[in-house]
Amino acid sequence: MKRGLILMVISLLTASLAIAQTFGVRKRPPKPHEYGNVVINNYSEKNNIAPVVFNHWLHRAKYTCRLCHVDIGFAMQAGGTGIMEDDNKAGLYCGVCHNGKEAFAPEEKDRSGRLKKNCDLCHSYGREVEFKYDFYEFVKKFPRSRFGNKVDWLKAEERGLVKLKDYIEGVSIRRKPLNIPLDTELQAKEVGMPDIIFSHKKHAVWNGCEVCHPDIFGIKKGVTVFSMQDIFNGKFCGACHGKVAFPNTDCRLCHTKDVF
Repeated sequence: MKRGLILMVISLLTASLAIAQTFGVRKRPPKPHEYGNVVINNYSEKNNIAPVVFNHWLHRAKYTCRLCHVDIGFAMQAGGTGIMEDDNKAGLYCGVCHNGKEAFAPEEKDRSGRLKKNCDLCHSYGREVEFKYDFYEFVKKFPRSRFGNKVDWLKAEERGLVKLKDYIEGVSIRRKPLNIPLDTELQAKEVGMPDIIFSHKKHAVWNGCEVCHPDIFGIKKGVTVFSMQDIFNGKFCGACHGKVAFPNTDCRLCHTKDVF
């Protein structure tokens, strides 16, 4: 009896392994506070320091994406900027804000006048670090969403729960607001799938126009051709959705046109 049970367990394990090898093993989805985090490790471990963990959720609650990715110049790809410590000390990239005025500086004096280093607040990968803001406490009154970090950021902005800064003195340029195009209807290719109603207005709140045009999408309507597979591969809409903005698993947030 015991031998038969052992053989059955082995058979089940073997079958499970075969299925995993055939279909792949599903990765653990990120926890709400992890969603959108970027690990920056171009140079950290080479210099015997923990990699940087950049938490998008806190920065997107305070600043527009356009401010960071256009005015300050961060690449849209993780690690694509190649930030070095000397860059930050010179007031570039992270150093634009992390200067002790806009946000905490790499080194600050505490109340007793002693010099305090804040390295761990950024170089936090694999470390137990006490941060000023706790994700779950920060968003507990925010409207909820089903996926990603479970926050409906559009509604949070509309209700005034987040106030986005879009200008940094000495970095940003004063410019007149552009006319926002009307909503655009995109036809779904799958039978029975509602068409997409793309809102320029909603995207412009965070991105302006420059984050998307012309690097990701062409200026003229219809010149950029893409598929859902492209989006799943992190291109076009997938440059943000599935990485920082709500994931593309929540189909109904894009495919919103009533088919009836």
